[in-house]
Amino acid sequence: MNSPTQTVLRFFKVMISGQAYLNLLYLLAAFPLGVFYFVFVVTGLAAGISLSILWVGIPLLLLAGAGWRALAGFERWMAVHWLHEDVPASAFPLQEGGDTWTRFRGFFTHPVTWRSPLYLLMKFPLGIATFVILITLTALTLALLSMPYTYTYLPDVQMGMFFRPGLAMWRVDSMSDAWLGVLMGMILWPVSLHVTNGLAWLHAKLAKVMLSEVPWGCFSALAKA
Repeated sequence: MNSPTQTVLRFFKVMISGQAYLNLLYLLAAFPLGVFYFVFVVTGLAAGISLSILWVGIPLLLLAGAGWRALAGFERWMAVHWLHEDVPASAFPLQEGGDTWTRFRGFFTHPVTWRSPLYLLMKFPLGIATFVILITLTALTLALLSMPYTYTYLPDVQMGMFFRPGLAMWRVDSMSDAWLGVLMGMILWPVSLHVTNGLAWLHAKLAKVMLSEVPWGCFSALAKA
């Protein structure tokens, strides 16, 4: 059984973990990447489908498909090298000797061809939610840690924190209160990093399910976690 001291040390040890900050960087990058993926996939599908009646859309769909497979490959690379998640590569089986229609059908009936854009589209809402959580925690931590400076050099700034909306508010009106804020920030930062690690774990498992040859619907990658 772990002693309370070991538990406390493990709790604060995350502050010197390089992987925690790499996870943080990955999650912060998820927001702009998610926006780009969303625009790329939606534009490619809309242009390809709308112009398919003129046959111009077929090459556009092929280009879009190749593009989102490449972007999915980049996401797999990030999951493997940044999050250290084992995401087996999903090779597209080329059909040698087949005609153009056979290759086209084989490409667009391959499961990962459609998991890839679905995954890229999912990165948009996930990236927004993750970004909001991390920015909120980081901003609150920095505000708490900088309270002595703010209290000393920015006396006109009203500093405080609501404990319960509309009921009570703690205001910083002395240096002792400011240092209490620093203590709270020192506790909140490892909490934020633990939250970061948890969110990164979810992103890694999602990438493993969506971007590798995992049987669709069984989510065995999550079961093995």
